Amino acid sequence: MNGVLGRARALPLHRRLTRGFRHSALIVLGLLFIAPFLWMLSTSLKEPSQVFSDPTVWVPVPPRWQNYHDVFTTIPFFTYLRNTLILCVANVAGALISCPLAAYAFARLRWHGRNIVFFVMFASILLPAQVTIIPVYLTFRDLHWLNTYLPLIVPAFLGNPFYIFLLRQFFLGIPQELTEAAYIDGAGDLLILLRIIVPLSRAALAAVALFVAVDTWKDFFGPLIYLNSQSLWTLGVGLQGFLSNNGAQWNLLMAAAVLFCAPIFVLFLLLQRSFVEGISLSGLK
Repeated sequence: MNGVLGRARALPLHRRLTRGFRHSALIVLGLLFIAPFLWMLSTSLKEPSQVFSDPTVWVPVPPRWQNYHDVFTTIPFFTYLRNTLILCVANVAGALISCPLAAYAFARLRWHGRNIVFFVMFASILLPAQVTIIPVYLTFRDLHWLNTYLPLIVPAFLGNPFYIFLLRQFFLGIPQELTEAAYIDGAGDLLILLRIIVPLSRAALAAVALFVAVDTWKDFFGPLIYLNSQSLWTLGVGLQGFLSNNGAQWNLLMAAAVLFCAPIFVLFLLLQRSFVEGISLSGLK
């Protein structure tokens, strides 16, 4: 501790001022970004009369923990939670199966037209989902998949352009000598992918899993379009239904929103190191 303080005092004055300014700016920006979440947490513990009080009450006294209990009695929260978890697990599994296979084909295999196909796939990232929603919806309707989870799960097993690109860039950072040595030993491409590439790409795969889990967890548009039965609703659609039916109970809605966001915060805290390593786009450390 003394050594750190000594090195800090040894810095020139202008560097210390610059570092202090940067830290102060980051703290201010951090407070601006976290303020809505603090307000959400504060409102979730308020009485209804305190929600829009003037001046704003940031720390309700006493906190009304009953709001969280009322959430479970007002809406079928655990049913929505179960449905959301089913979609998250299925989509993460689909992405971790399909995307590494496609990324390996683009990164390691040589075949005619590879660069053209990769360019077309990468360009599809620029195409908003809303542009294709009508033909896709009609396709799922003809397959009789509406009001089921299939339209929300099957596409994950067909690959996602962004995750394929992310993994391809990571695979390109892995030394080619490793795969060449495996070829000499008689290993095939699938064995090389499973035994060499995947173990060295755990950080990138963890980042992809986190991306997919978060996107599925907060997805509102897909479940709203394809799911009609309330028993199949996810948390996102369920919270919107709660807002439509109980719009005036903002304290209960904020309590439900806190419960909705909490798993994402916990997941990111657990996987933040793998997330940062995964998006650094390097193969070996």
